[in-house]
Amino acid sequence: MNTENPNIDLFNPVVWDIVRQIPRGEVATYGQIAGMIPPPDGVNPADYARLGPRWVGDAMNAVSGVDEPTVPWHRVINARGGISLPPESRAAKTQRLRLEAEGVVFGKKDTCNLEEFGWNGPDADWLNAHGLLPAKPLRKADSGGQMRLF
Repeated sequence: MNTENPNIDLFNPVVWDIVRQIPRGEVATYGQIAGMIPPPDGVNPADYARLGPRWVGDAMNAVSGVDEPTVPWHRVINARGGISLPPESRAAKTQRLRLEAEGVVFGKKDTCNLEEFGWNGPDADWLNAHGLLPAKPLRKADSGGQMRLF
């Protein structure tokens, strides 16, 4: 059973294609992106569920370090809604500034509200064309437009 990093020449470009779909002002999580990619050959699904988000993080590190302009790496955050890079790093500061410039608001714990800023993934046609799985929605489905009071 393969629990090492996947073949990055195959895995990373898929991650980057997904990330290119995230609209301005919205964020995705490492786990959400990993969940759209079927487990690589030879990887047990349970192992992939555990390791996939880390592998997505590795793919993001590969582009954030060089600030690859074609991949909006800054729109990928952790499951708590926060930036996972070391807080004082140049990349973390860049990520936060870019997200704030797109309208993403960070609260007291340096996290954003995934219910408000979370991305629900690409449309089904795009996913099917790329052999990917539906994204785990970060926003709850609209309940008919009625405001919740409690």
